Amino acid sequence: MGLFNNPFNDEKYQAGEPPPPETQAEGVIISPDTRRADRIPPGQSRTRRWPVLDAYGAPKMDQAKWRLEIFGLVDSVGSLSLEEFKQLPRVKVFSDFHCVTRWSRLGNLWEGVATRELVKLAGGVMPHAHFALVHGYDGGFTTNLPLEDFLAEDALVAISHDGEPLSIEHGGPARLIVPRLYAWKSAKWVAGVDLLERDRAGFWEENGYHMRGDPWTQERFG
Repeated sequence: MGLFNNPFNDEKYQAGEPPPPETQAEGVIISPDTRRADRIPPGQSRTRRWPVLDAYGAPKMDQAKWRLEIFGLVDSVGSLSLEEFKQLPRVKVFSDFHCVTRWSRLGNLWEGVATRELVKLAGGVMPHAHFALVHGYDGGFTTNLPLEDFLAEDALVAISHDGEPLSIEHGGPARLIVPRLYAWKSAKWVAGVDLLERDRAGFWEENGYHMRGDPWTQERFG
């Protein structure tokens, strides 16, 4: 790719039109919003790049000590090392990515472990669990979301993006991806998931952001 087609010399730069879902390989989970006639939600505009935004900056990560904990209202509380996580069944998800700061990156291919698989490993959720509070390694960051969004078919904990391992600035080694909500809900540097009966505001939600964050109804602020 020449400089004219990639003026920022950015390996994540998208030249041309965004990839359509029809081009994806068999077995890839297609996020429903990518099938919309207009894939850009109200108030958003397309970016060809992948900007880096976060609350505290990237944490110093020792991948040998990384663990993902599943706890709260599950049948069996547990945790996984990175190597154990990588041995789990993988899924690929094709989705768009909408930041609350009004940019959207269309046509992303994620690979990782479905959130449904992680909950299944924990023995399933208890009947009175209705919300998830996701914890990050970055300074105690948290974000909350309804259980139905956390367990959507296209939700996963991703370790690769567009065929490459997630870089640290984009949430590597593993980040949550919940395509149908604004991207702040897709916590970077994911450390744990707490299943709850009642909703509990996370970092940005305590600072005025919406408790759910649907980009199609512009749920930016509470």
